Amino acid sequence: HARALVIAGAGSGKTRTLTYRVAWLLQQGIKPWQILLLTFTNKAAREMIERVRNLTAEAQLDIWAGTFHSIGSRILRRHAELIGHTRSYSILDRDDQKSLMSGLLKAMDLGDARKKFPKADVLLSIYSLAANTDRDVAAVVNDKYEHFLEWLPQIEQLHQLFSKAKTESNSVDFDDLLLKTVHLLRNHEGVREQYQRQFRHILVDEFQDCLLYTSDAADEEDS
Repeated sequence: HARALVIAGAGSGKTRTLTYRVAWLLQQGIKPWQILLLTFTNKAAREMIERVRNLTAEAQLDIWAGTFHSIGSRILRRHAELIGHTRSYSILDRDDQKSLMSGLLKAMDLGDARKKFPKADVLLSIYSLAANTDRDVAAVVNDKYEHFLEWLPQIEQLHQLFSKAKTESNSVDFDDLLLKTVHLLRNHEGVREQYQRQFRHILVDEFQDCLLYTSDAADEEDS
């Protein structure tokens, strides 16, 4: 399959090019559900689909369109049992994560270290950085948080407890939406082949922003 990368300045029509590409594919007989359209926000995806409707006069377009996180969530809900969840799993925002982590911290006996031990926000940043750079927690602490090295065993323990608590409460966070989707596709051949057959065309708008789109800048419209 041919691959194309469009690099151009702001306002030069990259999104318009992508919109016309989708419309052209539909006119060539490609089914809407065979197109995967990834954008920086779900709002942008909806606007692009509306533009395509205007170009093609199609009332209903079952194109898979959204952010990496929202598309990941859509896939995970279809196969939730394979990742240890049910389809009704909830998505934790930053406040939810902080509340869960604070509870785990309170339950852990840190003794005299409690005042100097990393707070919930810092722990979440460590775990998110590890997830998004494909490194273990120890590597991140060694590299970026050397002043917390003396508490590395407790930090790693809390990471395990945090993951366990999310599973037990049938919830995921924004990093999980990406990581669990990757894990699912890598480890379940049947699922991977299903989407390889389905998506004949994958289009990404604002590609550079999608790569930088982490849980710290989560799209407020993701659900």
